[in-house]
Order: sequence, then structure tokens, then C-alpha cells
Amino acid sequence: MRHRIVFVATAALMLAGLATADEKAGVAANKVLRTADGHPDLSGTWAYAIDLPPVVLKEQVNGSVSIKTIDQSWREPAKAPIPGALPSTPAPSYKPEFQEKVKHLFDNESKLDPVFYCGKPGVPRIGSPRRIIQLPGEIVFFYEDISGDPYRIIPTDARAHRADANPSYYGDSVGHWEGDKLVVDITNFLKDGWFGEGGYFHTDAMHVIERLWRDGENLVWQATVDDPKVLTAPWTMSPRVVKPSNDPLEESPPCIEDDGNRLLNSDHHQQR
Repeated sequence: MRHRIVFVATAALMLAGLATADEKAGVAANKVLRTADGHPDLSGTWAYAIDLPPVVLKEQVNGSVSIKTIDQSWREPAKAPIPGALPSTPAPSYKPEFQEKVKHLFDNESKLDPVFYCGKPGVPRIGSPRRIIQLPGEIVFFYEDISGDPYRIIPTDARAHRADANPSYYGDSVGHWEGDKLVVDITNFLKDGWFGEGGYFHTDAMHVIERLWRDGENLVWQATVDDPKVLTAPWTMSPRVVKPSNDPLEESPPCIEDDGNRLLNSDHHQQR
């Protein structure tokens, strides 16, 4: 009888512990800010940075020197596992007949990358949105980019892709919700862009899926790229964790390229 009492008491404690864990999960879920339709609210201004070599800002005032490191963590792969993220690989896998072209583009990036010459980065290379405005039936992404500060208006009312959309660097986007994740499906790209550094060229068959969700106060952004004409399989990037920001959006200065003709070698802009 004593063993039975101990067993029952132990089981009761275990159930209580599970209930407590479930309650905590429920409380955490309830803390997520949601819109009137019940979806997580992704609206807000989010941190932004361009890809640069590691740099610091040094300021000297009246003999006092202060050094500030530029935080570019949201441009880099997440350092720790992110709940809800898809498995990723460091680089896309190109078909054998295109691997030499990728290497050539990579080795001569500073001369051949369109972005270096005021070209539009497109999706997903431009990265996560700088600002998000979430409305019933649509969501708006704003960016800061020297090629023209683009924006994207993405319907989220389950409509199909437009049949008459003109091909573009940012493609034709439609969105839907999968649980608490916003999933954006993008097609109809121009064929002369790069979807990432490293010579990652694509064709007009490229298909991109972006996934965005909240992780506490942060925004998580992850993209998958498929291009059956040149890739052996879809490539999923590592997730980016983007912090909220109080910095206002600012108009980017005009992009005027005047350095390409001065290049003496093929050094990369990140000094790789």
C-alpha cells in the first residue's frame, strides 16, 4: 500500500509539473501582440545594416576617445538554434555545369556584381524589411537601400499570383499565414540578378519563399530559394534574428557609381 501511495503522489506531481509547463506556454503565447484577426503583429521598425567588413566608429572629443562597434548581427546567421526555423545549409548547390560560372562571378565580384553598380539587390538578397505595416488583408514591407528604397505590398487574403505581372527584381509576392508564421511566396523575377553574394546568380525560374515570425521582441526572417534551371535542390538560408529599432527611416542618397573604372584588382568589398 505504501508503494502505491508513493506512486500516486509521484504521478500527481508529474502531472502538476506538466500542467505548469503548459500554463507557462499558454501565458507566453498570450503575451504575443496580435492584430484584430488573431495573427501575430509583425508591425514595427526593425534594425538595418548593410554587409560591411568588421568596423568600429572612433570619436575623439577634447582628448577623450570613445569607440563604438557597429552591431550587424541581424545581417549574420543566428548564433543559436531558433525555434521554428527550417534546417539550413551554408551555400546553395548549383548543378555541375554552372559551378565554374559561380566561381568566376565570385572571384570577380567587385567587377561583375550588379549591386556594386547601383543595381537592385532583389529578394532575398535585400534582407529583412526595415519597417513593416500590417493591415487586414495585406502587409507592407519598406526597405532602406541605396539603389532606391523599395517597398513591397503583399496581399495576405489567399489570392493567387497575378497573371499579368511584369517580371521584376523583387518579383510578385503573395502571402498567407501558417500558424504564427507569415509565409510570402515570390515568383516572376528578372533573370539578371544575384540572390546572394558569392556569385549566386539565378534565372527567371527562381522561386523564393520568405518566412517571418516573432521570437519575443525580435523578428525572425528566413528565406528559401529554388531555381530548377540552375540549382540541384532548394536552398534555405540560416535564419536572421532582427532587433526592434527606434531609428527612423531615412531617404538614401542617390547611388552614383564612380569607382568601378578605378579598380586595379578583384578584391571583394568585404576584404575576403
